[in-house]
Amino acid sequence: MAEEEIISITLRSIWISGSAALIAFFIGVPLAYILAIRRRVELISSIVESLVGIPTVVLGLLLYFLFSRSGPLGFLNLLYTPQAIIIGEAILVIPLIMSTSFRILRNALHIYGEFAIAMGATEVQKMILVFRESYLGLLASGIMGFSRAVGELGIALMIGGNIKDFTRVMTTAIALGVSKGEFESSLVLGSILVFIMIMTSIVLKIIGRGVRY
Repeated sequence: MAEEEIISITLRSIWISGSAALIAFFIGVPLAYILAIRRRVELISSIVESLVGIPTVVLGLLLYFLFSRSGPLGFLNLLYTPQAIIIGEAILVIPLIMSTSFRILRNALHIYGEFAIAMGATEVQKMILVFRESYLGLLASGIMGFSRAVGELGIALMIGGNIKDFTRVMTTAIALGVSKGEFESSLVLGSILVFIMIMTSIVLKIIGRGVRY
């Protein structure tokens, strides 16, 4: 595998996983806040937490049926496109971001929400204060989502198709390389993937030092 192709696959993986994590963040965090301000949501939060561990091949299979030409969303022609992988990875990551953000926001509401109301703040002002005081934790949640997405294989393979120069990402390229006996390029991509994982872990550690609760 040429160096240019390895760089292209790496950048494509970062773009797809980053887009998925960003979409999941802007969906998951507001939903987490809605849960956090409500009472008796233990059942819902438990369901969300259980969805964090959903097998990716199961989700990939469901999305394949949805996006296939005979499926209900077949008219969108999303199957075997980068957009399909982004949607799939976003759905995969939303429960993770929701569950982590829920705890962060609920703690922030307990610490700052009651204080804001006592000081005569409106609900909007309270929300702004809670998000301002918990932004580091929420940012860490988003980075965790990216780390989960970039290392995903099942969804990328099943609804992305591993098409060269189009939907091939690091995980699917590694799987293909191993099956073809191209261990050198697989090791290079695997090393890059591990490096990205380590860097995200370091960033999470740095952010974690600034979180107040």
